[in-house]
Amino acid sequence: MTQLDEFEFNNVQIDQHGPIAILSINRPRALNALSADTLSEIAQAVNLIVEDAEVGALIITGAGDRAFVAGADISEFQDLEGVYDGRELSLAGQDVMHQIASLPIPVIAAVNGFALGGGLELALACDVRVAATTARLGLPEVTLGLIPGFGGTQRLARLIGVGRALDLMLTARQVKADEALAMGLVNYVADDALTKAREVAEQMLKNAPIAMSLVKEAVRRGLDTTLEGGLEIEADLFGMTVATKDFREGVHAFLNKRNAEFQGE
Repeated sequence: MTQLDEFEFNNVQIDQHGPIAILSINRPRALNALSADTLSEIAQAVNLIVEDAEVGALIITGAGDRAFVAGADISEFQDLEGVYDGRELSLAGQDVMHQIASLPIPVIAAVNGFALGGGLELALACDVRVAATTARLGLPEVTLGLIPGFGGTQRLARLIGVGRALDLMLTARQVKADEALAMGLVNYVADDALTKAREVAEQMLKNAPIAMSLVKEAVRRGLDTTLEGGLEIEADLFGMTVATKDFREGVHAFLNKRNAEFQGE
């Protein structure tokens, strides 16, 4: 067993609560901005979390009350010169977001304040987003002469549709939690985003872990192909679930009117 909360980082913090790991971006004085070092530490922390067999769900949040992540660390942008530098920065951020999006366990963003630019892109890489009533979300990159570079142009349009996504990116406006909920940008709004995120994680953890992992895989792979191709992927993965012990346990528990006890096998 890995004691996740014993690892020390400069810009992130891991707290473990049984099967739930909480990864906090911990730069409150910088509104948790994503510096290059912070991105690197997120990647390291996520690797530690996924290697811990006891962790069944991950919550990502921001330290302090003001921000989830207010964006990339703009102070580092002044050193960028030319196409190569910009492309490498974008690819580095995309790699971290892809790492999070590809995790086999449920990942929930607890958006406790500003989620702008790279911060919203981090939330978009999560499976589910819970916003505090005080949250503000947006992709304001065009105000800097940039475009979203950590996956925002792709994930936002897939999540809320092309028209809504272009509206947010071209106006650079920030949306409040209630509007974000109405457009499908977030799944829940709560006074305390982290508490609600833990409730959602606990609900998920009642279910079969292999099945949840394969749900994520089916959706992720299906988005990159045709409907027919996606249905083929679904059938293949459905077949894989039927071969698990958890499937037998789930059916047996249902027929005997008891709660299932899944083992992830």
